[in-house]
Amino acid sequence: MKLTRRGDEYLILADGAVLMTSRMHGSEEALATLACQHLRTRERPSVLIGGLGMGFTLRATLDLLSAHATVVVAELVPAVVEWNRGPLGPLAGHPLNDERVRVEIGDVAAILSSPLGPFDAVLLDVDNGPAAFASSNNAGLYDEHGVAAAHAGLNTNGVLAVWATREDRKFVQRLGAGGFDVEMQSVRGRLKSGGPHHTIFLGRKL
Repeated sequence: MKLTRRGDEYLILADGAVLMTSRMHGSEEALATLACQHLRTRERPSVLIGGLGMGFTLRATLDLLSAHATVVVAELVPAVVEWNRGPLGPLAGHPLNDERVRVEIGDVAAILSSPLGPFDAVLLDVDNGPAAFASSNNAGLYDEHGVAAAHAGLNTNGVLAVWATREDRKFVQRLGAGGFDVEMQSVRGRLKSGGPHHTIFLGRKL
């Protein structure tokens, strides 16, 4: 991965292709809102975010939760964490400086089954969703085993929220078969000014 800057815009590239840009993060914020809105009144909610990106999902999550919440961020690439502690930090108001945040360098799948759980919400913003982009290894998050791991890592009535570039009916069926009540929502990349449509998969653990 590579971080580059074009004027006032930051871009993260994966093998030369644009993975994310600082100019378009409305759907990442929507991911947090849809996943965590039921936790607004919870005193000590616990949330897992898979994929730090540029920090926008983390910031939106923190803004929704109480002062006693715990938010674990699993990021596979150490450089992404370094960028968020450096030049990317101001973009989302330095969310990594929040005392509620715990950063784990590693695979989010490992955190799901760790003593840090279970969680009240799990947010996955890894690659392009079920159609893995940066690493084929990430596809395991979305197959039957990945869905089962997410289900096991959630408290009863916990929510799994998955960001994706497009709809995936087979993934919806997989979530349903894995014990989730599922809905799929279309959101805009720029919530106030359009942009491409992205998809948020929401699964509530039954």
